[in-house]
Amino acid sequence: MFSLRRWWERHGVPIVVTGLVLGGVWLLRHTQGSAIAEIYYWVSRPFQGEPQGVAIARLTSARVRELEQQLAEVQAQNDKLRQLLGYLEKQPQAIAAPVIGRSADSWWQQVTVGRGEADGVRVGAAVSGIGGLVGRVVQVTPHTSRVLLVSDPASRVGVAVSRSRDMGYIEGQGSLEARLQFFEKVPDVRPGDAIATSPVSRLYPAGLTVGRIKTLNKEKGAAPEAIVELTAPLESLEWVLIYPPRVAKESQNANALP
Repeated sequence: MFSLRRWWERHGVPIVVTGLVLGGVWLLRHTQGSAIAEIYYWVSRPFQGEPQGVAIARLTSARVRELEQQLAEVQAQNDKLRQLLGYLEKQPQAIAAPVIGRSADSWWQQVTVGRGEADGVRVGAAVSGIGGLVGRVVQVTPHTSRVLLVSDPASRVGVAVSRSRDMGYIEGQGSLEARLQFFEKVPDVRPGDAIATSPVSRLYPAGLTVGRIKTLNKEKGAAPEAIVELTAPLESLEWVLIYPPRVAKESQNANALP
């Protein structure tokens, strides 16, 4: 008995280790590693930082936030379309058009809209938005149109002060502000006055909102000059309204009043 104990003390540990190794090899071969993976899962589970249920909850929460953001975007689009519809009902002759193209290097110069000749759009047609005048159509294809924005430095629009009816024209400044030059040497105008398209303009319908007087310089040249804050959201246009041109195509020439 004593000799058996000594023999076990000498050889028992190597035998057990060898048995475990052989058993592990057999288990790995017959289960293709799945048993080892299962053992590893249960052994390492207490040390895992995040339970599976918590991970699923976190993914679900992220998905909910994504859907909430999408819903908010849809609601914002719906509100804009509802406003446009209400405005369009008051302008039955206008054509609603989505803005489908805009270049970063000509952001304040022009946009492309998704209505064209097939929809009744013609070169020279005035374009407005919910906030006021946007510009006019300068090129058409069957299904698209290019719009020259009122903020383009090449744009000139005849306008009138709504309160006093003094007239002049505005030139774009590549921003939400435009420069207004009056025809009268001493116009009745002050900051805050509303500005609209001129009743004698041959290119734009009369009375379209353009903006408001921001500052006034009465010492500028032969006639006072003002800075007009444009009211149309030119920096973020999504939808516009297109009006029929005021004059026939053959009468649109270099001598036409803006």
